[in-house]
Amino acid sequence: MSDTVISLSVRELLTDSNSYCIPMYQRNYAWGEGEINQLVQDVLDIQKKHAITNNNQQYYIGTLVVFQRTDGSFEVIDGQQRFTTLTLLAICIKRMKKKSPLPFNMDWYGKPNLDFENRVKSTQTLTSLNQGVSLAKLRNDSYNLDVVNGFTLLEKRLLALGDDLAEFCEYLFKQVQITRVPVPKDTDLNHYFEVMNSRGEQLEKHEVVKAQLMSVIKSGDSATSDRNIQVLSKVWDAVANMERYVQYGFTPDERQTIFGRDDWGQFTPKNFDELSTSLADTDYSRKSKSATSIALKEILDTPLRSPLSDVGSVPPERFNSVINFSNFLLHVLRVWSGKNIPLDDKQLIDQFEEHILKSNNPIELTLSFTFSLLKTKFIFDQYIIKREYAESEDKWSLKRLSYNQKSQSYINTFDQGDEDGYERINRRVLMLLSALHVSTPTQVYKHWLNGALHILYQMQDIKASNYLEQLEHLARQFVYGRFLTSEVGADYYEIIYRRSSYKALDINEPNIIKRFNFDSIKNNFIFNYLDYLLWVKAFGSGKKDEVIKQFEFSFRSSVEHFYPQNPMDGHKKLSDTSLHRFGNLCLISHSKNSRLSNFQPKAKNDHFKAAISNKKIDTLKLYAMIQLMNAENAWDEREIEQHEQQMLALFEEDSKLGANI
Repeated sequence: MSDTVISLSVRELLTDSNSYCIPMYQRNYAWGEGEINQLVQDVLDIQKKHAITNNNQQYYIGTLVVFQRTDGSFEVIDGQQRFTTLTLLAICIKRMKKKSPLPFNMDWYGKPNLDFENRVKSTQTLTSLNQGVSLAKLRNDSYNLDVVNGFTLLEKRLLALGDDLAEFCEYLFKQVQITRVPVPKDTDLNHYFEVMNSRGEQLEKHEVVKAQLMSVIKSGDSATSDRNIQVLSKVWDAVANMERYVQYGFTPDERQTIFGRDDWGQFTPKNFDELSTSLADTDYSRKSKSATSIALKEILDTPLRSPLSDVGSVPPERFNSVINFSNFLLHVLRVWSGKNIPLDDKQLIDQFEEHILKSNNPIELTLSFTFSLLKTKFIFDQYIIKREYAESEDKWSLKRLSYNQKSQSYINTFDQGDEDGYERINRRVLMLLSALHVSTPTQVYKHWLNGALHILYQMQDIKASNYLEQLEHLARQFVYGRFLTSEVGADYYEIIYRRSSYKALDINEPNIIKRFNFDSIKNNFIFNYLDYLLWVKAFGSGKKDEVIKQFEFSFRSSVEHFYPQNPMDGHKKLSDTSLHRFGNLCLISHSKNSRLSNFQPKAKNDHFKAAISNKKIDTLKLYAMIQLMNAENAWDEREIEQHEQQMLALFEEDSKLGANI
């Protein structure tokens, strides 16, 4: 065996004559929609970037750490999730090409060179997928459902590429590289695997950006640079913890000056200078010294001091953020600059270099960005949903930090004092934000979040009714101006920053109807926004249905045919026209899709009865379908068409609000 580290194209890896094995100590295949979409999006982004610049440079997608066994096969120590996904991707494209001619060659791909040690179901699943066995026949306990779900997600994502698929495949298989790293023969694999999984993280991109911005400030006037560096560092560290309300990143005195005395619910400074002055006026800041002037002995002799040591400790974290810090920085950069900045943290350093570090006035821009970073995080904490874990509950919340001299607490951002508030405006904003969020499971390209932050950042005085009105307009722009238009869909940047118009929906237009078909639905937000409309309609009419009242959006991304595509023996098969129309489709979880896929609608209804009796349902569209089926005692072509017309009429009516008719 050669101990040489080599780079292989994706095609070379997948056609390598060597056999690769996933050992038993590795976990099962576990990639979901977020990881799969991220991999495809990474390749797509770099492929388009290289196409624009005529750059033929290869793109490295990661490493594959292997150990060569005595039989010559490679044991995969690290990189198995990516390798399995690339294998599924090749199989998926090969199957797609058999169904309809595509302008690229897949004859080079024969069979998987990857198997799973002592996991017969996993290996058999890969083999069956490659042989073209239908997904319906693989959704049972004889196969690995996680692998089947991964394949299904890949198929959905690749179909969404449309005309870009051919160029994507050409680039992926030829230009994308993966580095194969062999470990020495005498390696203790158990020890190596243990160390590998507990290794420290590399310096993160946002830490590099922080250091670069501090260097920019340091290059300026020495009389103010130390103070400005201190402000940047304090703001950066306070904002970086996305799970914590930003007020807790400052001392009690600092909170009083920045966020309002005896309130903490205001943002008082108007610019960086006022922020700097606010920090300089606090007791803590007056006592502090520049980090460059503190002697090593003094640092070692000074006991660690909690910012909250005056008033007790920070309450335990109970919120999960919808985004991480690196991606949040790009949202702030975009909102602050108003420029069309990619929302992908792979480009974090490049974007800061282009828009701040290499500009004509980097110091001024750095200070301005620092102020906007704190302001945007304050806005984010109060007006963007979080996942809350409290009192044994796990739910979406829209809350602000409330302070008085005796205690701190979290209360509804709007409708304070109404902590239930199912029918009031706080709940309505929360529902729309969560509908947008669950439609975008990846950390990158959360355009809904950028749109919401842009709306809030521009408001002088944030009012609930105005915020909701603009959020709903943003949602309609996404749905009717991008996903359901018969023309070229509007660009996200144009939607958010240029408020591009959209046409009202005409449900009698054939090209519009096609957008609702199974293979043509561009984004799951169509389903989630419809659920939002159903929820609003129910309470607008005064209907008191507890299932609808307690409905909450969640990450359900599998489009289910209520009447099955492959019915069990003895049941008729619907025509493709009826089968794939919007009236027969709904969102459910992948696990339920796998279990229920071939069941008849009434059998599926039996499954959902227990949940409904407990006031739970996957989606409100599904709930409406079940109600119609129970009323008509059937689910066939007639009921599918009836339900579809009801749903499309709801879309059509909503689209006229704010449309360019």
